[in-house]
Amino acid sequence: MTYWQPEFELMKREELEDLQLRRLKSTVDRVYKNVPFYHSRMKEAGVSPADIKSLDDLARLPTTRKANLRENYPFGLFAVPREQVVRVHASSGTTGKPTVVGYTKNDIETWSDIMARDFVMVGVHKGDVFQNAVNYGFFTGGLGIHYGIERMGAMAVPSGVGNTERQLEIMQDFGTTVLHCTPSYALYLAETAKAKGLVEKLKLRIGCFGAEPWSDEARRDLEDALNIKAYDSYGLSEMFGPGVAFECQEQDGLHIWEDHFLVEILDRDGQPCAPGEPGELVVTSLTKEAMPLLRYHTGDMSYFLDEKCSCGRTSRKLHRFLGRADDMLIVRGINVFPSQIEDVLVSLPEIGNYFQVIVDRPKHGLDELTIQVEMKDEAFTGELSDLARVQRRVEDKLKSILNVRSKIELVEKGSLPRTAGKSKKIVDKRDVYAKDEKAKAGS
Repeated sequence: MTYWQPEFELMKREELEDLQLRRLKSTVDRVYKNVPFYHSRMKEAGVSPADIKSLDDLARLPTTRKANLRENYPFGLFAVPREQVVRVHASSGTTGKPTVVGYTKNDIETWSDIMARDFVMVGVHKGDVFQNAVNYGFFTGGLGIHYGIERMGAMAVPSGVGNTERQLEIMQDFGTTVLHCTPSYALYLAETAKAKGLVEKLKLRIGCFGAEPWSDEARRDLEDALNIKAYDSYGLSEMFGPGVAFECQEQDGLHIWEDHFLVEILDRDGQPCAPGEPGELVVTSLTKEAMPLLRYHTGDMSYFLDEKCSCGRTSRKLHRFLGRADDMLIVRGINVFPSQIEDVLVSLPEIGNYFQVIVDRPKHGLDELTIQVEMKDEAFTGELSDLARVQRRVEDKLKSILNVRSKIELVEKGSLPRTAGKSKKIVDKRDVYAKDEKAKAGS
């Protein structure tokens, strides 16, 4: 077994918790002194740095949400002078002001080590050719992954996003052995490689995929199609970027690096979830200098896996992410996650890897759930009786799992949009009706 930083990866629990407490105290002290937002929020909560005497005192600290980052745009949450910030990243800002995060030189070094730790954990070594097929620039997945590749000594190939035929050409010409991209784009690359008869010409052996939820069936499809082992990756720009949690070679949950992050799983009321109960991941950064965040609500749903891992690493593991809290649909009073739908769909041999969920509410009617599903080529016979049989089977199975009736629309393979970034699996049309009604009421 190979480790990048064994002194931290194999740390005993008592020692790890002592380290966490020291780092938590330091972080709280710095934001209280240097970040007006946290100073005022802690004053309101009646808590000061001197009150943090154990890890249990974390619950006394104020929480942070994405809206707070936007309210303090661009640099209001920085805990160091701007002259010490050597890099910024930002979200796209499609729903308003972007969220901006900053990094000191030490932050970049820390992040690079976290990424190197992840890659060594899944078996990447210095002889590998690592193709990073994501967007470079403000998106943290480009440079964050890139610096980690270079830190652990593999060859970085910054192929960027899109241009699928060129990506495959690079894989052949450069002898790419490790690939990083979104799982939905990896599936499209696999489809294209298979159609062009290129799979046997590739030297891929490891795939690192993240930025969106994906199922165990999608993992098996990718591993079979590309002759690789596929690993799940989790990150968010507010906590450096990619690499916050990563699967080991056991492929059973993601190790979250607790020497850098203090983690909670909370329910909708902000209370700790029971063991095995899904909730929102809330993270406090322990080593970030430029922009440490207290109890940041990630919006991502998961739960702890507390069994010891046979890889030897002592950091707790998170179950593969169920989806976004804001992706959770409430349909006729029932909570529905896209991951639940995907788990059902991919278990059926006739169904492919692409689907889209459409939620509609006809005027003065009940919510309607329509799921467009691609069929596999071999299952698409064109016979109406066969289509009707598959449609009924999918609808019945989804009803038994979700406890809500859905309408299935079967479409040919390739009908749903492909993207090199995150796939759009949810289209909620109810917002359109709500806005229309509000506009009419105001007129």
